[in-house]
Amino acid sequence: MKAWLRQHRQAFARALRRIGALNALVIGIALALPAGGYALLESLRAVAGRLTVQPQISVFLDAKRADVDALSARIKRDARVSRLRFVPREQALKELAAVQGLPELVAVLGRNPLPDAFVVTAADESIEPLAADLARLPGVAHVQADALWARRLATLARLARIGLWLLAGLLGTALIAVTFNTIRLQILTQREEIEVSKLIGATDGFIRRPFYYAGLLQGLAGGALALVLVAVTLALLNREVRTLADSYGSDFRFAFLGAGDAGAFLLFAAVLGWLGAHLSVSRHLRAIEPT
Repeated sequence: MKAWLRQHRQAFARALRRIGALNALVIGIALALPAGGYALLESLRAVAGRLTVQPQISVFLDAKRADVDALSARIKRDARVSRLRFVPREQALKELAAVQGLPELVAVLGRNPLPDAFVVTAADESIEPLAADLARLPGVAHVQADALWARRLATLARLARIGLWLLAGLLGTALIAVTFNTIRLQILTQREEIEVSKLIGATDGFIRRPFYYAGLLQGLAGGALALVLVAVTLALLNREVRTLADSYGSDFRFAFLGAGDAGAFLLFAAVLGWLGAHLSVSRHLRAIEPT
């Protein structure tokens, strides 16, 4: 057991000396793209999650209060409506005044310019035909599909996530190719040493072990560098985002990857590096035999 651990320790030390700074930099820059994209998407998803994506329609009225009940009953009879909520103009003004930065504006208005309204929750995703029919009802001044833009944002987020996974797959393949070529060059430069090792009885596992560690450590170093690049980039972005968010009374910031995500990312990079080394070793070592 001690001999086995000593062999692994020696192989690890040899692999550590073989890590190329330039290769780690190339891998880090490549992996920083999907890692940074994932961090940005997760930050935006947290914001989008607070937005309603349930199909809703705001129906603004110019009808008298006495006619509201009749209009409400007519809307409720529509099978496409799952829920109906009446928002009096007084409540709408109160909610507007609660928004940060608007109380002063509401105070100088002098009168309530807001109309009474219904908030209609649609039973399905097809809200455009329902909105068009509601706009033709007597006593309706204007109709607005509130959740349509939010659903479009959610769709764009899903498309961006798919594109991010495709990008990660392509750059992961590039990482494997870089590691494959790096290990190939190391094997070729150590060809005579490998032949001598085989002549004196070294096993395939003993010969392969340093190269496996080299690939794993190279991927790990590139992944760590990618996280550093992402952290620096997000810090620079947040300097500008802070100014914009503060102007809207928000504390929004782009968040760095959580500990679990960062750990999984490093593991992913290390596994890709090991895979590139395995493919290279399996292909090139079998062609080296002592003569």
